[in-house]
Amino acid sequence: MTLFAVGPALLLPFALALDAVLGDPDWLWRRAPHPVVLMGQLIGWLDRKLNRGTDRAKRLAGAVALALLIAAAGATAAALQWICAQNPPGVAVEVLAVSILIAQRSLYGHVRRVYSAFADGALGAARDAVSKVVGRDPNALDGAGVCRAAIETTAENFSDGVVAPAFWYLVAGLPGIAIYKAVNTADSMIGHRTDRHRAFGWASARLDDALNFLPARLSGVFTVLAAPLVGGSIAEAWRIMLRDAHLHRSPNAGWPEAATAGALGIAIAGPRVYATGPVSDPFVNGEGRKDLHPKDIADSLRLFVAACAVQWLLCAALAISVPWL
Repeated sequence: MTLFAVGPALLLPFALALDAVLGDPDWLWRRAPHPVVLMGQLIGWLDRKLNRGTDRAKRLAGAVALALLIAAAGATAAALQWICAQNPPGVAVEVLAVSILIAQRSLYGHVRRVYSAFADGALGAARDAVSKVVGRDPNALDGAGVCRAAIETTAENFSDGVVAPAFWYLVAGLPGIAIYKAVNTADSMIGHRTDRHRAFGWASARLDDALNFLPARLSGVFTVLAAPLVGGSIAEAWRIMLRDAHLHRSPNAGWPEAATAGALGIAIAGPRVYATGPVSDPFVNGEGRKDLHPKDIADSLRLFVAACAVQWLLCAALAISVPWL
């Protein structure tokens, strides 16, 4: 029996609020492995054991690895959800579990460190801070490039780290959010177009694109709605998002990034250098200001907080209107 089961719609606002207040406390995760770290360890083990042979063999092995990862994450989360439904304290445990898999405060903290490094007048420190949240070569970035990278990762990870986990929790409870985080972690680790992972990570990259399709567009809408809170225009942010989202090399990241660019009146994306080499992508909101400054990072963080607030308000309205969901 599941006498104490509570629907995701009712629990999600509490989980979002808990993550916004507490985030991922270092004192805890220095003593215990974070669930995403455990997922990463499993992905790394599967990569070492299965990633070999021809490209065709690697594709098949990558699909098998992904299926095993999904099965492990989904089964573990389903068992935890069943346990939580048996006793009243399980409600609090489920809220805590969901908050751990959402990254509002941790994302804010990582990007804020880039801004703080600039405030101390140290470009080198800002490069080092931004290298922890982006894949591009930090040594190839000038001040404006560091600012652009920090703003882009804030926008993209609002979708990947906040909206998408919340969305899949609403859709499928703890198994939904756990499976999403497992696939997203796999994409970040093996979904790259490198010689080693081009074939093996293909299935992870494609499934991650599919799982992020709706959340990415929702994150763009939330960002558009938050634009006036940072002095932007809903109409302009909406126009730029619809016009330029497709310019991004990712089928999903362009939506929150274009909405951010339109809300702040800046140009982002464009040519840049990754560890795998340079890319010559077009700018998103190319007519926007390209000479970015640390203040633009602060503005993007204020926009991020406002967009998180928009999401929370909508989730709270959903909890009130359909609490059984």
